[in-house]
Amino acid sequence: MTRAVAHGTAPAAPRSADVARVAGVSRKTVSRVLNNEPYVSEEARRRVLEAAEQLGYRLNHAARALASGRSRSIGVVALGTAGYGTASLLVGIERAVRDAGYALRMVNTVDGQPEGIAGAVNSLVEQGVDGIVVSEPIVEGEVSVRIDVPLLFLGAPPAFTSARTLTAGVGAFELARAATDHLLDLGHTTVHHLAGPRQWYASKDRTEGWRAALAARGAYEPPVIEGDWSPESGFEAGRALAADPSVTGVFAAGDEMAIGLVHALREAGRRVPEDISVVGFDGNPVFAYVHPPLTTVRQPFDEAAREGIRLLVQAIEAPDTDLPAASEPPIELVVRGSTAPPPSHHN
Repeated sequence: MTRAVAHGTAPAAPRSADVARVAGVSRKTVSRVLNNEPYVSEEARRRVLEAAEQLGYRLNHAARALASGRSRSIGVVALGTAGYGTASLLVGIERAVRDAGYALRMVNTVDGQPEGIAGAVNSLVEQGVDGIVVSEPIVEGEVSVRIDVPLLFLGAPPAFTSARTLTAGVGAFELARAATDHLLDLGHTTVHHLAGPRQWYASKDRTEGWRAALAARGAYEPPVIEGDWSPESGFEAGRALAADPSVTGVFAAGDEMAIGLVHALREAGRRVPEDISVVGFDGNPVFAYVHPPLTTVRQPFDEAAREGIRLLVQAIEAPDTDLPAASEPPIELVVRGSTAPPPSHHN
C-alpha cells in the first residue's frame, strides 16, 4: 500500500514505528537492534535490519546524541603515513567503528611527535567525541594530556592519562618470535634482524620478540641493523649483510624492507633462499607474487581493530562496569619461497 503524498512535497521519512510494523516486532526491539544492544534474538535482529533497509530508515544520530548526551562519534589519532601496516589498521578501525554504530573523526600527526599527538587528542576532545583511538606508534617521552573520555591505545602502551585507558595489541612480539623461530626451526644457527626505526613502538616489540626467540634457543644475537620501513633501507641493509658469509637467515621487521633486502642480496650474488633465507612482517598480499614469494607473518589488523573498538564502545556505553581483558590476537606464519634450510643442510 502506498502512502498518499500532497503534490510538491517530499514523502514522509520512515519512522522506527514503521520498521517495527514491517518487521513484526516492538519499537523497543527496533531500538535495541539499531543501537547494537544485547538480548535480541538473531531472527528478530535480521528482520529489523531487513525492514530498515527496505524502508530506507536511517537512525537519527543527532536526536539520539541529544537524548544520550553523547555525540556517537569516535576520534582516531593516526600517523600521517601511507605504509601498508598503518593503512590496513586504519581501514580495520574505520570498519569496526562504523559497525558499532558510531561516526569516525580522524586527525593525522606528523612524524609521531609527542606534541603532535597531544594537539590531535585535544582537537578531537574539542569536537566532542565519545572516545579516542590512538593508533600512533611513535611516542617518545611523557605526553601531558588529561581527558575525560575513554582512550584506546592500539599497538602501543598508554602514553598519557584519561578517565579510562584501554590497550589492545596486534601481537607484534609473538609474531616476531614466530618469524625468528621459523628460521631457527629450519636449522639456521642464528637470525640477523633488520629493525624499523627505534622510536617506533612497533619496531621495539618486533626486536624484543626476535631477541626472546634467540635467547630461548641459546643462539648468538647479532647486532641489530636499523632501517626506516622503506625498501631503500632494506636494500642498504642487504648490501651490508651480503658481504658477511656467515649470514644465512634474516628477519626483517617489515615486508617492504624485506623486499629491498632480497633485491640487494640477489644483486650481490647471494641466492634467496638457497644462500640466505628472509622473513618479512605484516602480511602484505602483494609480496606473494614477487620472486621468490616472501615468507612473512601476517598482522591481524581487522581482529585487533574489532577487539579494541569493542572494548572502547563498552567503556563509552557502560562506564561503571569493569572491562574484560583484550583477547590475544592470532599468530599466522605464511611460509612461502624465501625461506629454506641453511646452505650446510643442502649438502
